[in-house]
Amino acid sequence: MRLVLLGGVLLGVFALVGCRAEADSLGVGAQCESAEDCQEEQSCLSFKGGYCGVGDCAGDDDCPESSACVAHTDGKNYCFRTCAEKTECNENRDADNESNCSANVTFVNTDRKDKACVPPS
Repeated sequence: MRLVLLGGVLLGVFALVGCRAEADSLGVGAQCESAEDCQEEQSCLSFKGGYCGVGDCAGDDDCPESSACVAHTDGKNYCFRTCAEKTECNENRDADNESNCSANVTFVNTDRKDKACVPPS
């Protein structure tokens, strides 16, 4: 019985890990102080608390899965984590530097209808 229970618990843990968005696994949107705090080929973008992401994207194809290329108000394009609600934006951020899940963004690929995690200014 214990072995069956342990197997069920492990299966549940693997299912949760498997459901994690690639952007979260790569740390897209994570808080940072320097590029060394970010994974893969991301930079620590200059937002409050930092923001691990890709700058100068030309479209969604330049971004990790679960993120999208956004034309930011500063005139540059960034890969921002996509979201349905705010909690998705802050898995890797502390309360003082929370990002917002906003529909008020300009996606480079204009056919998108979702929201993006916008870091604090």
